[in-house]
Amino acid sequence: MNDSSWGAPPSTGYWGPPDQGPAQGAAPAGPAYDAHDALYPAETQPMPIVPDMPEVPQEPMPSASQPAPEAPRTPQAPQAPQAPQKKSAGRDLGAAIGVGVGLGAVIVASLFIVKAVFIGVIAVAVVVGLWELTSRLEERKGIKAPLVPLAVGGAAMVVAGYVRGPEGAWVAMALTALAVLVWRMTEPPEGYLKDVTAGVFAAFYVPFLATFVAMMLTADDGAMRVLTFLLLTVVSDTGAYAIGWRFGKHKLAPRISPGKTREGLVGAVTFAMAGGALCMEFLIDGGTWWQGLLIGLAVAASATLGDLGESMIKRDLGIKDMGTLLPGHGGIMDRLDSLLPTAPVVWLLLVIFVGSG
Repeated sequence: MNDSSWGAPPSTGYWGPPDQGPAQGAAPAGPAYDAHDALYPAETQPMPIVPDMPEVPQEPMPSASQPAPEAPRTPQAPQAPQAPQKKSAGRDLGAAIGVGVGLGAVIVASLFIVKAVFIGVIAVAVVVGLWELTSRLEERKGIKAPLVPLAVGGAAMVVAGYVRGPEGAWVAMALTALAVLVWRMTEPPEGYLKDVTAGVFAAFYVPFLATFVAMMLTADDGAMRVLTFLLLTVVSDTGAYAIGWRFGKHKLAPRISPGKTREGLVGAVTFAMAGGALCMEFLIDGGTWWQGLLIGLAVAASATLGDLGESMIKRDLGIKDMGTLLPGHGGIMDRLDSLLPTAPVVWLLLVIFVGSG
């Protein structure tokens, strides 16, 4: 029963309405009146002597303007302190690990068995990533970047980078952009500029950056270079996640990605530099540990910027993930966000340190 069910108790000395008088024709009861008295007029009877009684002080009735006194409240039992909530990873960690291990096995197997299969894996990832990106642009912004020329040109761009190197990648990029401009001409002119601008951006962002992975593979130790690139990017992301989740307190870019912290960035740099030193010392021919430190630092910076860049795109689109193809990860683009901008950085630094051979 709550406090509101309690009414105000009557005040001390409160008197109710006077009793109604005796019915007409009835004799009043009490010692001051009996049958003998009824035979004589009242004026002939002596007045009874009533001793003086002290007046009982009466409390005034509560008026409408004065609230009635509140009823005493029942004391409530103290609530038990709540246990502090544990941090949540925010995703299905088991599914994320399983999918990550499966993808890693496919990539490593294709990388060291048949290089052409690995090029096919890159091309498929590029096409799916383009499909996710263009689909979200159309759904959220009404931007219709033409997917067909992007998919065909993107796959050709990856193959051209592997076969003809940087020159082949640039030529394929230019032809893809031209194909986007022409393809969009078959539709009404409204929105032409924003559609082709988004198409050229998508061509550069996904397939062109991915061609640098294919170009790493052309070296004599190409498989080890690609493995180093993949390991350092994954290690950087893992360090950022582990340290940021455990110790993260200071936001890195709260307006872009509220989940990223400065402590996570320190973890990314530390893990990537340590991994870079080990990879350059033991995996890359002619590499040294100090070169690995520099490559690891560059990977941590580029991977973080790439992650923030895609977070900016998703925030502008008002979505959490680019897709749902990979359980626990989101879409393909949610996995390529840090890999794509890191590929040209690692390719360039490896060429500078150990050559392109």
